[in-house]
Amino acid sequence: MDTSHLHPMIVHFPIALLLTGLLFDTIGLFAKKTFYSKVGFYLLVLGALGTVVAFLTGHFAGSGITEQGALKQALETHENAAELTIWIVSITATFRILLELFKKYKGIFKAAAFVLFLASAMAIARTGYYGGELVYKHAAGVQLNLGFGLNTDSETN
Repeated sequence: MDTSHLHPMIVHFPIALLLTGLLFDTIGLFAKKTFYSKVGFYLLVLGALGTVVAFLTGHFAGSGITEQGALKQALETHENAAELTIWIVSITATFRILLELFKKYKGIFKAAAFVLFLASAMAIARTGYYGGELVYKHAAGVQLNLGFGLNTDSETN
């Protein structure tokens, strides 16, 4: 299997985990039930780990690409968004872990953690949007097969 296929297989996990985690954290914030906040916390940690894996696989997938023009700009935009996302998510997860460890997840710290989680969800959604543009607008990584039985591989021609 081509390792560049790992990135599109992985990226959906941190997106789903972080957005679902934010949903649970929001419910926990308003329902005042610790169960929802705990689920949000665990989904944040899993989402942060997934974000690191998605970032690394994206880095490896893009390392061999020589891009030009609009594709180059779109790829750079996606990469920049991913770098910002990895920082925001890492800071959010670290902050929340420290709050949980020191039993300080309340009051102003709880509000700050929620704002950071919201920023993380927005950042990963933005990165995913730009990644989607790479595929659906610029056809990055798409292999064209018109069904004519033609082999465009230069080694077999």
